[in-house]
Amino acid sequence: MVQEQTIREPISFSGIGLHSGVAVRMRILPAAAGSGVTFRRADLEGFDIQAVGRNVAKVSYATSLMRRGVLISTTEHVLSALMGAGIDNATIDLDQLEVPILDGSAKPFLDAIHRVGIKRQRRRRTYWRIAKPVEVREGEKFLGVYPADRYSISYTIDFPQPIGLQMFHLDLTGDAYERQIAPARTFGFLRDEHALRNMGLIRGASEENAIVLTDSGVKNGPLRFEDEFVRHKILDLIGDLALLGHRILGNVVANRAGHAMHTALVSRLLRDRTLWEEANVAHEEVSGSISMVEDEDAVVHR
Repeated sequence: MVQEQTIREPISFSGIGLHSGVAVRMRILPAAAGSGVTFRRADLEGFDIQAVGRNVAKVSYATSLMRRGVLISTTEHVLSALMGAGIDNATIDLDQLEVPILDGSAKPFLDAIHRVGIKRQRRRRTYWRIAKPVEVREGEKFLGVYPADRYSISYTIDFPQPIGLQMFHLDLTGDAYERQIAPARTFGFLRDEHALRNMGLIRGASEENAIVLTDSGVKNGPLRFEDEFVRHKILDLIGDLALLGHRILGNVVANRAGHAMHTALVSRLLRDRTLWEEANVAHEEVSGSISMVEDEDAVVHR
């Protein structure tokens, strides 16, 4: 059976928050089997907030968690990286309220996880197998998940030019996440900058941590992928769906969705136990470059 995993050693990061613009130091620490992912505010005597849907606070331009008035903001990229790496249990320490944006993608988080190695734990991983279709609609926006034997995502976006209509399909197996999704960066239109800053947002945004778009094209190219924009939306979706606390077995289909719709789907699944069933998996497809080991004290190396 596939077992739970954590990281082998602590990992440290430093940077600024995309929206707060405040300097932040962060560590990802190993955690015990069955504990899930927990954020911890080191500046507030270790106050902890579990990364689960019931703690979602607001989801306008990022996904934030809150418990008893304490906030953790912009959680989606690091949660996406943990899901992409197959990490079930971790503690994320921060000395501010926002996760550092780094280069705007999940790649720095994923690279650091691979550097320290992954430890397999003795507890079996429990998946949520989607039992019946679940759909969320809002005008032309749509997000649904359907029964399937593996985790896959099909995402469609339609933004003003120079993005336009983009579609991408991902089977979340092997090293597909690392190669096709993790490097995709967040993005924004230069014409929206003034309005967003007046709303107290993107105070830490720069050409080093986001793709900046003008009416004529990409201001700070080159792009990492021709369709980097839709790939980043998949990155965000994976991070938001990690708030289920379990990896799913299902086919996710999204059209012009966003953080609010992602987390609305999480809420639907958490509220209705008949929509999914617990399952264990005998074997999960992995890249040939990763050695999967049985011993809890052994390490998965890149």
